Amino acid sequence: MEKRPLVWLSAAHQNTFTRGVLQPCWHLIEYDFYQPVPLFPNTPEAAKVGVLELPENVEDDLPKLESWLETLGMMYWVAIAPEKPDSQTSTAHLIVRYCSDFHTQPVDTERLNTVLGHLWGMASMKESTCRANLHDYGDLALLGNSPAIQKVHSLLRRYSATLESVLISGESSTGKDASARFIHRHSIRATGPLIFVNCAALPSTLTQSELFGYEKGAFTSAQQSHPGRLEQANGGTLVFSGINELHLEQQSALLRFLQEGEVQRVGSNSRISANGRVIATTTQPLPELVAVGLFRSDVYFRLGNLEVVLPPLRDRCEDIPTLAQALLDASFPGMKQKSLSSAAMHCLINHSWPGNLQELQNRLRRGVLLSEQSTIEPSDLGLRPLGAGRSQPSNLSLQSFRDLADQQALVCSLRLSNNNLSEAARVLKISRASFYRLLKKHAPHSASQPFQQKPAPKGDTT
Repeated sequence: MEKRPLVWLSAAHQNTFTRGVLQPCWHLIEYDFYQPVPLFPNTPEAAKVGVLELPENVEDDLPKLESWLETLGMMYWVAIAPEKPDSQTSTAHLIVRYCSDFHTQPVDTERLNTVLGHLWGMASMKESTCRANLHDYGDLALLGNSPAIQKVHSLLRRYSATLESVLISGESSTGKDASARFIHRHSIRATGPLIFVNCAALPSTLTQSELFGYEKGAFTSAQQSHPGRLEQANGGTLVFSGINELHLEQQSALLRFLQEGEVQRVGSNSRISANGRVIATTTQPLPELVAVGLFRSDVYFRLGNLEVVLPPLRDRCEDIPTLAQALLDASFPGMKQKSLSSAAMHCLINHSWPGNLQELQNRLRRGVLLSEQSTIEPSDLGLRPLGAGRSQPSNLSLQSFRDLADQQALVCSLRLSNNNLSEAARVLKISRASFYRLLKKHAPHSASQPFQQKPAPKGDTT
């Protein structure tokens, strides 16, 4: 039987008698907490339980020890100390905060082994329950066993063990909000509030009052004091969903909070501490926006210390059978279950998925509603069976490819500039007159008025 991994955090020079007794039962992964705390410790993903072996006179080293505990992020810790610490000491508070059991020297190794076994069983049960209820949290986008999504799982678990800011980037509907929820649920702030700020829907004129709150009488409609989103997330997690949508002046307001960890309500002269952990999501790489002057570099550097890039669905096609079945189960509870034919499943696996998980969900819903049999076929999904003949493009001229490139450049520049024509021309390094001529040529219906950015559809799975 393979040994279960057990993390052992202690001072390297300590007596190893207890560790020696446990070694036949456990695979020990040892760390010396007098060494520098690594950003990414080499801990097996299967490790769920740890032992904290405290030396004498540890009070002065508690901040570093706490960093170790947060970084390793075990589900359960068991503390061992030379003697029971006084209840008023910082050592006692640390044990109560992080540990599920406590032992004093000399250790009853048989009892310790029993406690560790029970905690291991509880951790395994808790993990299984979380997996079974995954769709309850809207986390279906994170399902799968492909190398791409397993790498994401590993990063999310490691980031959950810290309180650093995290930047989550990826295409629309790849699981950014689900990843933020995962980090919050598995962090030490899981019992605190989880506050989402939809940056795309945050008006520039209301940024201060929405984020920082306001006092009664600060403006005409302020009938009573109201805490802002930053203050509401105190002790929990604050998620800026779609932070790439913020204008520069909004980013400036946010920078003050990121630097100082304090907020000042509109109409107030006093500052209030707000220590919500910040997670930001983006559909566009922030370094690219920084390069063209559409995102502040100082804000990016405070957000991008830890980053996870979510893969699009087309890069994890081996997860599609699992995702499709989970979406069918979650989207149509109580209905007579329909299954996907082998031809339909092959079409799903080979589709390019520009809309990622949201498109997969929409096609499955269409398939369930349109199929007249118990089996869903490719035509029910709105997909062409593999190998079916396709008409050849009627225009393969060089000019058609140039026109297509111009159209793509227009779309990209307008997105990067938030539909500001002058800014879009600067992005493409052409004059405004040249940009307008291109716009008139490739989008004549929009040349007489600015492009209007369409809001994301409600229910979009980020």
